[in-house]
Amino acid sequence: MTGQEYLDHLIERYPQLEVVRGAIVQVYETVRDAYASGHKLLVAGNGGSAADAEHIVGELMKSFVKSRPVPEETAARMKMMDAECGNRLAECLEGALPAIALTGQLGLSTAFLNDVDGSLIYAQQVFGYGQEGDVFLGISTSGDAKNVYLACVAAKAKGMKVVGLTGRDGGKLARIADAAIIVPERETYKIQELHLPIYHALCLMLEEHFF
Repeated sequence: MTGQEYLDHLIERYPQLEVVRGAIVQVYETVRDAYASGHKLLVAGNGGSAADAEHIVGELMKSFVKSRPVPEETAARMKMMDAECGNRLAECLEGALPAIALTGQLGLSTAFLNDVDGSLIYAQQVFGYGQEGDVFLGISTSGDAKNVYLACVAAKAKGMKVVGLTGRDGGKLARIADAAIIVPERETYKIQELHLPIYHALCLMLEEHFF
């Protein structure tokens, strides 16, 4: 399937998402352009949205539905380094779209929580990892998660693009983002139920483009 077909198929299954078709394209193009220029994606959220951040990274950093073989030139270098190990690496490693979930770094997070301010943990990670041209994806069902918003401010200050996945009226996240998908629901669980098929479609579209 093409990227457009993946998007069409998403909206066939979830017709209520027709209202955010344009926003999905905007978020896709923002992340696609960052990857095309050699940059990366940082992702963060809280609770269920933290799990979504990890899920997104899992789909981007390894094969999703398509084969992503190691480039022949890289495979050859691996085999030159060590014939046995190189063959194994060349056969098993998969092409990756570089993405980091900011949700699982327990040592850093607890140190910053204890020493500075827990609401700034994501902002600190964005400040440390982010480079101009990277993208920060903030996930917040209300759009008003303080730690996610602070990370957005840090990202914009570093010259990064900010994209959002949210609901209700989009909150502060939608207002600061370069592109935001505001799903047409108000209850947290219903918002999250729509976030998953949307980010699956985005990951499928990115994989189709690059692999």
